[in-house]
Amino acid sequence: MQELKKSTEDHELILFLCIGNDMRGDDAIGPIMAENLKKIFKNRSDIIVINAETVPENYTGLIRKENPSIIIFIDAVEMKSSPGHIKLVQSDKIADYSISSHAMPLSFMIKYLESFTDAKILLIGIQPKNMEMSNPISKEVQESLEELTGLLMNIFEI
Repeated sequence: MQELKKSTEDHELILFLCIGNDMRGDDAIGPIMAENLKKIFKNRSDIIVINAETVPENYTGLIRKENPSIIIFIDAVEMKSSPGHIKLVQSDKIADYSISSHAMPLSFMIKYLESFTDAKILLIGIQPKNMEMSNPISKEVQESLEELTGLLMNIFEI
């Protein structure tokens, strides 16, 4: 995650857009991370955390209003990797990955965001194990969420 630290060094405002469905097993990555990040960044005026659930496109007005310098999506991403694998993906590579639990493909949303913002756009993806309805989050992904929370606390010096 050294790349994330370097990418966020000179930020004015970072907006975390956490995406997912907490009723679909490991797709709960976004909502769980949103709750974690809201707690750890509650006293930071330079960081906004949004739990976008399955409709990140509903937050484009807020994103436009806040005008962040960096937008970081957090979501379950099919990367054909081992469950729980964490990967930082640059905006131009996001279309290469399968992110399917949302009404609008994330790559379309990114193109729209790029039409009105100069924000750097990144994705932190976590490889899910199971995204079936009513399944609990897997042990592997739960451990990755804890690891990612710790990494973000370290990067942003909490």
